[in-house]
Amino acid sequence: MIIDVKNTPLFAATGGQEFDQRKPSILFLHGAAMDHTAWVLQSRYFAHHGFNVFALDLPGHGKSGGDIPASIDDMADWVIAFMDANGIQSAALVGHSMGSLTALSVAGRYPERVTKLAMIGVAYPMMVGEDFLNKAKDNDPAAYQMMIDWSHARPSHIGASEVPGLWMIGNALRTVENSGDNSLYQGLSICSGYTGGFDAAENISCPTLFILGSKDMMTMPRAAQKLIQAIPDSKTVMLENCGHMQMIEKAQDVRSTLTSFL
Repeated sequence: MIIDVKNTPLFAATGGQEFDQRKPSILFLHGAAMDHTAWVLQSRYFAHHGFNVFALDLPGHGKSGGDIPASIDDMADWVIAFMDANGIQSAALVGHSMGSLTALSVAGRYPERVTKLAMIGVAYPMMVGEDFLNKAKDNDPAAYQMMIDWSHARPSHIGASEVPGLWMIGNALRTVENSGDNSLYQGLSICSGYTGGFDAAENISCPTLFILGSKDMMTMPRAAQKLIQAIPDSKTVMLENCGHMQMIEKAQDVRSTLTSFL
């Protein structure tokens, strides 16, 4: 579906189901230089198991128009605007990487709009290496290669996909390559520049879940620990031998964990 939000077309995959006000809603929020296809192994399942699903292409990504917002908080405001445009009063938010920080900002600044919060592949602060950032700024293909290499655990590099025929490395690399000039750089920049994480954590009032990968080299599990401690009673699930693309590398584990949580 494509809907006009602030005079900008935003796209969301709905799993082929019509919106039903009687059902609870889930918004899936992707990472930097990615799009709604990152959630294809979860979004359709939940759309056919009792939820309204919106796997959103954030502004400036995928099939959505507009520019990439200048900050995580600005991105979060777009999520709220999308919810308003669709008549969604409240929803569960499931975010990955940049999307997890966006979900955190929404839950902290608009707590009445978020029923549950799941953050996948998150770190806070989300530090980005200078060399990586500079290569992304130059649209150097090496930046894309670095991101995809670091984002997948070793088994994922040698054909360990849970979905027959899915080449995880090639699929992710092509998605990032097609994201457009400066998309990766802008996404990484707003992640590394986000300073509101602990303030947001103090205001979270909904059940919160962290899903981390033991071999995640993009957002290492230890880099999430201070944020986890800042959200009392949150739950953490560690996926063994999994990198940063948890929802693709360990699709079944992520789906079952989210099913229990949601």
